[in-house]
Amino acid sequence: MNKPSMLPPGKKWKLVWHDEFDGPSLDLEKWDFRRHLLQCEHKTFCGEEGLSFPGDSCVHLKRIRKADGEFCSCQLQTGYNYMDVPGEKFYQGGKNPDAPDFIWPISKFKSPKFMHKFGYYEIRCKLQKTQGWWSAFWLQSPIIGCCPNPQTAGVEVDIMEAFKPDGSFDCNNHWGGYGPDHRWAGTGSKGNCKLKETPDGFHLFGLDWSPDGYVYYADGEKIWECKAPVSNTEQFILVSTECKGYREKSTAHEDLKKAGSADDEFVVDFVRVYDEI
Repeated sequence: MNKPSMLPPGKKWKLVWHDEFDGPSLDLEKWDFRRHLLQCEHKTFCGEEGLSFPGDSCVHLKRIRKADGEFCSCQLQTGYNYMDVPGEKFYQGGKNPDAPDFIWPISKFKSPKFMHKFGYYEIRCKLQKTQGWWSAFWLQSPIIGCCPNPQTAGVEVDIMEAFKPDGSFDCNNHWGGYGPDHRWAGTGSKGNCKLKETPDGFHLFGLDWSPDGYVYYADGEKIWECKAPVSNTEQFILVSTECKGYREKSTAHEDLKKAGSADDEFVVDFVRVYDEI
């Protein structure tokens, strides 16, 4: 194993799942690429071309400028949101005439690589350095929004979201689906938490998820606590990057255009999951 974990004090922990990214490529027994958002293939979500393994025992998630001038980067996940994957094309042209942006029936359920409930979730990473895209480490329920009760449907748990290249980040929870019933709690979305500099630029982000709530950590310091609602369903892990300006099918964000073809990357040393014993 690489660098040591920074586990919350006062509890005993057992490692139950991890990836140290020591190999020459992504371990597809543990991860898959997220390519779709609500059944639509997202133009900024890419696959293997968005990764590199330069031999430093880390995976590098890169921002890429494509031949058409658009940008993309990749999202890694250990499971699947049942609403992301396109359904079977039973209608002429592959679309439901009553809902042209939605394919019915939905897709066959996919078996997850790894799902878990409760425990401590940790990432050691180096954040991006330029504007126009963001990085995140989070947990998602495969059935989020399927019913009004977040204990059953799950909670999107954003352990770390870094929207700016200035060492700022946020911790956020979302539940109730992504429509009129959406609810939210967190530190914000404008970089309300600030990291202290480290000698090598790497930082540790962690979450202690228990029946009593969620406690968030950065470099060993408690950042935020959320006591309710608490998901009581197994969820999967995402390590993601995303280019700004594409969610509303608009042109690329101005910050991306300014960055041009400048190289940038989100570097991950390890992801680990511990159970309390």
